[in-house]
Amino acid sequence: MTENSGQWERELVTKLATAALKEQRRTRRWGIFFKLLTFAYLSLLLLLALDWKGRPDISGKKHTAMVEVNGLIAPGTDASAEKITSALQAAFKDKNTQGVVVRINSPGGSPVQAQTIYDEMKRLRAKYPNIPLYAVVEDVCASGGYFVAVGADRIYVARSSVVGSIGVLMNGFGFTGLMEKLGIERRLITSGEHKGMLDPFSPLDEKDQQHVKQLMGDIHEQFIGVVREGRGKRLKDAPEIFSGLIWTGQRSVDLGLADGFGSLEYVAREVVKAEEIRDFTITEGVAEKFARRFGAAMAGAFVEAVLRSSVR
Repeated sequence: MTENSGQWERELVTKLATAALKEQRRTRRWGIFFKLLTFAYLSLLLLLALDWKGRPDISGKKHTAMVEVNGLIAPGTDASAEKITSALQAAFKDKNTQGVVVRINSPGGSPVQAQTIYDEMKRLRAKYPNIPLYAVVEDVCASGGYFVAVGADRIYVARSSVVGSIGVLMNGFGFTGLMEKLGIERRLITSGEHKGMLDPFSPLDEKDQQHVKQLMGDIHEQFIGVVREGRGKRLKDAPEIFSGLIWTGQRSVDLGLADGFGSLEYVAREVVKAEEIRDFTITEGVAEKFARRFGAAMAGAFVEAVLRSSVR
């Protein structure tokens, strides 16, 4: 009886000690989590303060307003229509803006996004007739990038800039030959005759191909119409302009695709006559990047802490 009682007491003490140890570990994990959370909050406040101080003061002397169109023109990017149009509106609205420059370094992107930016540029030019709008091309201004550029009063390029690509494309791959060699059967079920159009694992249908060509042709004609509207009589009578070819900045001036040579600083100083440049571009700031990435990390840590605390 005494031996069994001693064994029971030892097991009880072991269980109590194990439970206490688990509780200590759980408490320590939650303590670390909340310390990290507090550190993240303070860091975010600091980054917000630094990011805010780093933004230009747009209430000072008269200036040239600059908006960058950099990279792919597409939803969710820094060159999305939402960000570019908002930046343009702020630039034109500022009482000290003497001229607006859209600095472009873009291979193109969504025709819808480019059209939206172009339309807003036209609207703002009409609303603020005393504020000129110029486009300055850096390395590349192609396809949708040039679509945006023609919304400006004048286009300035570098002699070695790449300009043009006035065309539309839709590309993909076909794997039917490879599938035959591998003995793979494609099973595609649709509720519409052309719902599987351009499926890469099915043979190319002639009717589908003609339809897509017509679709691309319609969008191309819209692109051509915008270029003719924006450039007017400055365009040379050269059919190859709309062939999808790209040109150097030098050649683009010869063809009437651009008006002259000049950098952002040159246009601000010599054309707008307001050497001070203010950047109105809307981009994801340091604090926003930190908040997004750290937020995801903290969410993962929180889930992990909850799961661990539930393990016995």
